[in-house]
Amino acid sequence: MIRGFLAALGLVLLWQGFVWLTEVPPFLLPAPSRVAFALADRWESILDHALITAAEILLGLALGALLGIATALVLVAWREGRRWLLPLLLISQAIPVFAIAPLLTLWLGFGMASKVAMATLIIFFPVATAFYDGLRRTEPGLLDLATTMGAGGLSTLWRVRVPAALPSLASGLRVAAAVAPIGAVVGEWVGASAGLGYLMLHANGRSQTDVMFAALFVLMLMALALWFATDWLLRRAIPWQPDSLLTEKVTT
Repeated sequence: MIRGFLAALGLVLLWQGFVWLTEVPPFLLPAPSRVAFALADRWESILDHALITAAEILLGLALGALLGIATALVLVAWREGRRWLLPLLLISQAIPVFAIAPLLTLWLGFGMASKVAMATLIIFFPVATAFYDGLRRTEPGLLDLATTMGAGGLSTLWRVRVPAALPSLASGLRVAAAVAPIGAVVGEWVGASAGLGYLMLHANGRSQTDVMFAALFVLMLMALALWFATDWLLRRAIPWQPDSLLTEKVTT
């Protein structure tokens, strides 16, 4: 953590030094000090927009995770449905996000619903694919033991496959937490009246690059906080999956 902070501080100092040496116009690249001033001067407005974007991200993450989990369970439990569900799953990601966003705004309006829907569409795929991969790669020995003990298909799914696939689901949820802000911000760029994406677009039209960077900085902090919070919760929800990187010994 300390090394990461020092690396970020070094990048900021390099950024500040580059602006001083090159004298680049502020509307092209503002100095970090100018961005900090914009953040302090407009913190109330930025906070209001950030809360809206945070709500869109959290709702999209929750709905996307539930949809992804449900899709993976259906794919495993319903053998006949896999033939048409898997192609639909892949097609949903083949269409560019920017092509879907205007349609969602047209259908759901300029409010929060279209942004939540966009975030949900982006999030559910990594969750669904990761969980489905974990469900279908259950150790054969566990499945044979369940069959020997007389467990049926659904009982084997809930008592054997799902617990064994939780580490894979956790990986999918971590990826989902990392990409969750993309859907909300893209939706705000296409059409919105509030949110960090709307604020950045509004500032860009007025050449307020320092405000854009301030909003981007807040969005970055939100994304980091969401990922670390998700990782912390998953570590405690799945305690039987140790992290070898945290326990390995440093050798010289």
